[in-house]
Amino acid sequence: MTTYLLAGGGTAGHVNPLLAVADGLRARDAADDVLVLGTREGLESRLVPLRGYELLTVAKVPFPRRPDRAAAAFPTRFLRAVAHVRRLIRARGVDVVIGFGGYAAAPAYIAARRERVPFVVHEANAKPGLANVLGARRAAAVGVAFAGTPLRGAREVGMPLRREIVDLDAAASRAEAAAHFGLDAARPTLLVFGGSLGALRLNTAFGGAWRDVLDAGWQLLHVTGQGSDLPDPAVDGYAVVRYVDRMDLAFALADLVVSRSGAATVSEISALGIPAVYVPYAVGNGEQSLNAAASVRAGAAILIADADLTPERVRDDIVPLLRDDSRRTAMRAAAARTGIRTGTENVVALIDEALAR
Repeated sequence: MTTYLLAGGGTAGHVNPLLAVADGLRARDAADDVLVLGTREGLESRLVPLRGYELLTVAKVPFPRRPDRAAAAFPTRFLRAVAHVRRLIRARGVDVVIGFGGYAAAPAYIAARRERVPFVVHEANAKPGLANVLGARRAAAVGVAFAGTPLRGAREVGMPLRREIVDLDAAASRAEAAAHFGLDAARPTLLVFGGSLGALRLNTAFGGAWRDVLDAGWQLLHVTGQGSDLPDPAVDGYAVVRYVDRMDLAFALADLVVSRSGAATVSEISALGIPAVYVPYAVGNGEQSLNAAASVRAGAAILIADADLTPERVRDDIVPLLRDDSRRTAMRAAAARTGIRTGTENVVALIDEALAR
């Protein structure tokens, strides 16, 4: 029996690939022990137990960004967290640690090294986080979702994805998807979404240009987000929904996607071979633009800056794309070449490699 400790969390970008790998390990051998290390504050505190895994916790110790009181206390607090993880590794007989970034990953990497336990790093974003930058220097193996991610020893393995995405047969599910959203399976569909909370820029742009989409012969599935107050005009061919709990069906219906470019979003759209228009979130350190860069270079997607997405830009750039079948066909072929559906299996192979050493 092998005992795995998967460390990471904080956001869905860390938790979802972690859970995909956990599911892959459990499916391969139910006798193995799959443990998760996270914090009490992160999203993992809710999602990990719901998926049926034991969550071990470590104190959240943010890296200091400025010389203040928290920075002075950081060394003591961080070493205490490392010591705590070392005790967990010994007590649970952990054979290998797999980190996905976030507050739990950094102490896990150092604890694993001091306990002489191999560890593997997976980085979901094209611009890596600090914990993974540090961890990659001593890792037994490093996997990245996007080619060109600047981590030592990195190999492109793709993103571990949800099973419902990996196993999706879009053509076979299209009729079910159309019925689910009250749309027509025979008409081409533009899917617009900005995440669970929505994206005001996307909502404003398509709230002002949805008629142009319909006039181009398309229908529009617009996921506005739970906080949106965008009105639903109740027009045939325009489905306005606040939240979608079956993104697999939304993707099954989509012939083109307009969305933000979070790492998981880009990975899922690419894996399914769907042409895309990405509108990177303007707040942050630019990682969303980098996440989309490989798809744009390959010709599978185009990029529009957040500040430039207006109803006029939809009419000038996106509506012509809806009318250009040959261009979308080329984009779809490029997406099929760049997308990776085997991210989970690839990360599991890295884990096996680390154990073999």
